Amino acid sequence: MTRFVPTFMRKANNNFPVFIYLVALFFRLIPVIVMRDMGIGLDDMFQYDMLARSIASGDGYRWYAEKDLPTVLPYLQLDLSSIDYDPRGVLTSFRPPLYPAFLALIYFIFGMGVKRFLIARVVQAFLAATMAPFTYVLALRIYPKRERASRVSAWIITLYPMLVIYPLSLATENLFFVLVLCSLIVLLKAKDSLQVDVPEVKNSLHFLVRSRWFLFAGVLIGLTCLTRSVAQFFALLAVFWLWILLKAHKQAILTLVIIVLVIAPWMIRNSLLYGRITGIESALGYDLYLGYHPLGNGTFQYPQSLDLMTMMNDADRDQVGIQKTLEFIKADPGRIFYLLLRRAGYFFGLERRVLTFFYSNNYFGYLSPPVLGSIFVLLCLPFVIISTSGVTGLAIIRWRPEACLLALFLIGYILPHLLIIAEDRFHLTTVPLLSILAAQFWSGGLASIRQRWDGSRNGKTALILASIAIILLFTNWGLELWRDSDKIALLFSLNGNEAYFSY
Repeated sequence: MTRFVPTFMRKANNNFPVFIYLVALFFRLIPVIVMRDMGIGLDDMFQYDMLARSIASGDGYRWYAEKDLPTVLPYLQLDLSSIDYDPRGVLTSFRPPLYPAFLALIYFIFGMGVKRFLIARVVQAFLAATMAPFTYVLALRIYPKRERASRVSAWIITLYPMLVIYPLSLATENLFFVLVLCSLIVLLKAKDSLQVDVPEVKNSLHFLVRSRWFLFAGVLIGLTCLTRSVAQFFALLAVFWLWILLKAHKQAILTLVIIVLVIAPWMIRNSLLYGRITGIESALGYDLYLGYHPLGNGTFQYPQSLDLMTMMNDADRDQVGIQKTLEFIKADPGRIFYLLLRRAGYFFGLERRVLTFFYSNNYFGYLSPPVLGSIFVLLCLPFVIISTSGVTGLAIIRWRPEACLLALFLIGYILPHLLIIAEDRFHLTTVPLLSILAAQFWSGGLASIRQRWDGSRNGKTALILASIAIILLFTNWGLELWRDSDKIALLFSLNGNEAYFSY
């Protein structure tokens, strides 16, 4: 990685990437230091911590060890009688492995004492800060002649409130965000390598040397999939992009082979564990169960989230979840479209869920309405601005291969969430791409819109669709605030910090 980053930084021929990294790091270290004694408060974080401690201790990929049961059992009644329980914990495939392995490496180096959360958050701050220069580099690859706009996109990521505080969470996104950006950058570097005049391929080794950027892209995409399995959809679209748009057939096959080689060992491990073909994770049935539950609305909800988690066999849980989901759909097939719309609403929703949960559970004590309102606006407004500007930027973009790759990623990442389960935090992965599009729109201003409108019928169509999308976004946000107005009012009341809303 230390050699990879400077290679891309030299393209800009300036010190801005280093400068913006240091600024981004400064802002991310502030909440980490201020909240240095903060514990962890969500089920996901407990699970990642358990997995990481198990790996660092040499016990394998296990959770719910005997020493963790006193903490867990008051909240989750595990059915330990259904398995041959090992005091070291239960072997699992419920979570993808790379983020727990990342945490385990931190624990192994720095120890697993009471300061492990602080140390992990400091490391995550250093990692998350790379998003700013990587966004800048990606913007320059998409718009080579737009230096100023590329810098603006990096500043957006540097100051974006949710991205600033995200290193506080023990969550896969801290690694996933960076791997996504790196994958896109390397894919575009691989594209550029096709345009370089090189001698004729003499043998397989020579082909691999020439195609090293495609090989590197395959490794990064594979690692991205091992961090969050939803990236597998984009992996297929990336290969499609190489094959159809770039017509790099051999390189497309190479990239696909490398992706498979990276993820196959973990899939083989999981399949051997349960005696059946198993993917990177066995959480699909659980997610579908939540996403289609008759009492649910397409997002994560606390009561239903516990229904299947008492089961200790991941494969059985996955199978039951899929079976129940099919029963839900069969009982009310017309509800599928309704849930699709609800998930779209949650995916593009205001970034207030984290604030609502932590504040209402008295993590910060009481805050006066003006202070709480300011924080509320600070967290919600940036996405409103970036998403609407990004949609406009997407409408005026010129559809070169670079832009097509960006669009394919957005499709490949967003669509699975609309079909399975969605939360507002999921859209954070798209923020760097939206910031690039937004910055390009801001740099062109109204003149770029007029030029696009007058340029062709396709331009007019794109701008009309963008206008409809913006109207839908504002409608969604308005409906969200109206729907939850009673909870918001309670949150701002005198005892709002003790409302104890579930996540």
